[in-house]
Amino acid sequence: MYGADPNSKHTMNGFPQICFIKNTVTNPNIQIGDYTYYDDPEAVAEGRAEDFERNVLYHFPFIGDKLIIGKFCAIARGCQFIMNGATHPNKGFSTYPFYIFGNGWEKAAPQPGDLPYKGDTVIGNDVWLGYEATIMPGVEIGHGAIIAAKSVVTRNVPPYSIVGGNPAQPIRQRFDDATVQALLEIAWWDWDIEKITRNLEKIVAADLEALHNCP
Repeated sequence: MYGADPNSKHTMNGFPQICFIKNTVTNPNIQIGDYTYYDDPEAVAEGRAEDFERNVLYHFPFIGDKLIIGKFCAIARGCQFIMNGATHPNKGFSTYPFYIFGNGWEKAAPQPGDLPYKGDTVIGNDVWLGYEATIMPGVEIGHGAIIAAKSVVTRNVPPYSIVGGNPAQPIRQRFDDATVQALLEIAWWDWDIEKITRNLEKIVAADLEALHNCP
């Protein structure tokens, strides 16, 4: 046996709220890595356990931005991703989107480049996103980072760091700089699943030398 089936939606008996969301999304502009799961007991009670996409807000296809989430991420209930479609033009006196209502108001439609655009939202591998965290447009969260519950992440988060608050601020780095660099080079999440399974104890421990020497 080499762990859970990454192509199955639910692999934990008795826990239907835990879902490998790669197997549930249909939007081509949402990319999810293997083994990344979303845990939402409330969604199960409401009959929408597999509807992770409801947490990706203002994600309009004509804008073209992507939400990219790596492998082995843990996403808690209520975590939401605000995409670029939520932004309004803000160079003029009013931010009200008159043009979307038509009927003569379309003449106020923004010109190309007028709408704020912050790019794709990218979540690295082995990231833990806490309860009701909010990720704003264009944010990049590095591998191994932890986002505290109810945080609002408005700027990039370095790898293996912990942030929290509104707006989220650095709390601490999980490991020293040399260890972080070594972990990024090892990139265990890119190993084949057989190697990962053989070395689970070393992956969840904190012995860098042992991890370096994994067979």
